[in-house]
Amino acid sequence: MFIGDNPIHIEAGADIGSFVIFPGDPLRAKYIAEHFLEQAKLVTNIRNMSGYTGFYKGQKITVMGSGMGMPSASIYTFELIHYFHVTKIMRIGTCGAVSPEAEIGDIILADAVYSESNFAYTYNNYPNFVVKPHEALTKAVETTARELNIKIRKGMMTTMDVFGPYIDFERVLKRIPEEYNILAEEMEAFGIIHVANSCDVAAAVMATVVDSKYSQVVLSPQERETNLNNMIKLALEAIIK
Repeated sequence: MFIGDNPIHIEAGADIGSFVIFPGDPLRAKYIAEHFLEQAKLVTNIRNMSGYTGFYKGQKITVMGSGMGMPSASIYTFELIHYFHVTKIMRIGTCGAVSPEAEIGDIILADAVYSESNFAYTYNNYPNFVVKPHEALTKAVETTARELNIKIRKGMMTTMDVFGPYIDFERVLKRIPEEYNILAEEMEAFGIIHVANSCDVAAAVMATVVDSKYSQVVLSPQERETNLNNMIKLALEAIIK
């Protein structure tokens, strides 16, 4: 195994906080930094994957993009943990509903994530297809949601290697074991959780439903970037507990 002295995809010596809010889109990271953090500054921008560090209620927080898909997200997860000793990672993203129980605009809190990908087996011979987020951090989200009166829906997600709306998704859904009640699909959670679990670091996952096989409503890119404030606030409040 080759691990150099400095990260390749995050600026060496970047001022990274112990707590990381982790959206997929670097522009969403910029939005969060500008609207929710105090004294926020750009600390890394390799490949335009922006990361910002600032303060939320006196706690040092970094928010940066993970990119799309497990390969991208897992690289940043590993570098944040290995080189910058991050202790908590909160993925906040968007997802597509694959169950009528999940509606457009719902915030889904993952209690488990299924993937048929070989990502975890390639990473470190993990043979299973389900990973679970950190129990205490996930519980902190639930507690905070009650305190803030923010509605969340807790359940299982699936992480895909491809963008679900662009394929025959029914074919994939039929392969998922019947005992799993999958609420939504996305592309990063399984990889983030597995890398964090392998490094004994707390990671949790939330995603807002922006499209659904049961609805014709689809949020625009602008709405995806700016209309997720409840989830952002929930993540920030929960991660500092």
